[in-house]
Amino acid sequence: MGDDQAIPFIRTNHRAVLATRRRDGGVQLSPVVAAVDAQDRVVISTREGAMKTRNLRRDPHAWLCVMSDRFFGEWHGVEGTVEVLSLPEAMEPLVDYYRGVAGEHPDWDEYRTAMEREHRVLLRLRVERSGPTRVG
Repeated sequence: MGDDQAIPFIRTNHRAVLATRRRDGGVQLSPVVAAVDAQDRVVISTREGAMKTRNLRRDPHAWLCVMSDRFFGEWHGVEGTVEVLSLPEAMEPLVDYYRGVAGEHPDWDEYRTAMEREHRVLLRLRVERSGPTRVG
């Protein structure tokens, strides 16, 4: 199953669990909200100091399980290499991320201030492998 099915699914289903590798080789899981950018990368907003961010700076490979709103409905697993984009470069991609998940923000200046205050970063996962899925 290729990302030709996973990417369209992720564009409309945003609930996911991200898996990264801990320093000791164990797995660290995080519930996240995923979207897809214009280059078909899966994007996730998180904080600079989050464990997943530190894990990915050390080892940029990650796995993501994306689910529909129906927990036992369709789902897709993807994996790939992640780029961590920090502020200030991350600001406009974070705006695009928000639009992809929630639409227009009522106050973009407020949103940008919150991104700076929270030291937000954007994770960009390039899908290198896809599957299994609930449907495939």
